[in-house]
Amino acid sequence: MQNIIFTAQIVGPVFLIIALGYLLKRTSVITDKFVTVTSKFVFNVSLPALIFFNIARIDLSKTLNINEILFIYLFLIGAFLTTWFIAKFFIKEGRDLGTFIHGSYRSNFAIVGFAVISSVFGVEALGKSSLILAFLLPLNNILAVIALTVPLNKEKSINYKTMIKEIITNPLIISVIAGLPFSYFKFPIHAVITQTGGYLSSIALPLALVGIGATLNIKALKKASIYAFASSSIKLIFLPLIGTFLAYEFGFKGQDLGLLFILFACPTAIVSFIMADAMGSNSKLAGNIVLITTLGSIITITLGIFLLREFGLI
Repeated sequence: MQNIIFTAQIVGPVFLIIALGYLLKRTSVITDKFVTVTSKFVFNVSLPALIFFNIARIDLSKTLNINEILFIYLFLIGAFLTTWFIAKFFIKEGRDLGTFIHGSYRSNFAIVGFAVISSVFGVEALGKSSLILAFLLPLNNILAVIALTVPLNKEKSINYKTMIKEIITNPLIISVIAGLPFSYFKFPIHAVITQTGGYLSSIALPLALVGIGATLNIKALKKASIYAFASSSIKLIFLPLIGTFLAYEFGFKGQDLGLLFILFACPTAIVSFIMADAMGSNSKLAGNIVLITTLGSIITITLGIFLLREFGLI
């Protein structure tokens, strides 16, 4: 009972803020323009501030775990290839196949993941989470381009220069790179800058969660296809279940195991819809996957954290 109450207390607020965003949008307190503007602000300003200051304050020599990064890379690439191999026997339309694959692996780790991690392990754990994110973003983008172009026979249309530019100019990656010297060399940061950064950091996750809630369209569930539910099942059930089991078998325990579970269990990132729409894949399917995984993760993340605590693994 104690673990049930604890889990509800730490996960509940995250999804209540998402629910608040949904209600505010449906009651016209906030508009689509508000969501668009605040999303850009979060991505370009407040979330990079959160990542920078969390990176700057950590002890890099004690935080960076190369084995953990390698595990994440190998598992996600393996899951990506396995999903593709199986799905191609059932999904013949290229624009559906690419979206299906993309939605099944890409986690909303920077927003939902960070929010859950800070609730479970405290804000101190966000430093390590930011390092993981720095390595995760390039992999996610590379796999996304492959998934959304190859099934459509657009291999020759891949613009590698543009892809590399988008990776190295990503505000989240820039914030990590900027924070690393402060972490490694222990450069001091003036109190005024720290406090200002603290204000910006503190609004990043709540504002982003409200934006996620505002974009949800519950009515779309009625029209969601079997592909949407199948991809969502991979994302919410098979990926975290297999990934966490393998992580435990490879010796990850405590906070490390918890971070890996949350990474794998997060709902599909909203950017998967944006990329699908921009690259000619099935954006409607992508939107439904985001919707289903966001709602479903309320149950799966809560249940997963409860079980990990119940068995004394985190």
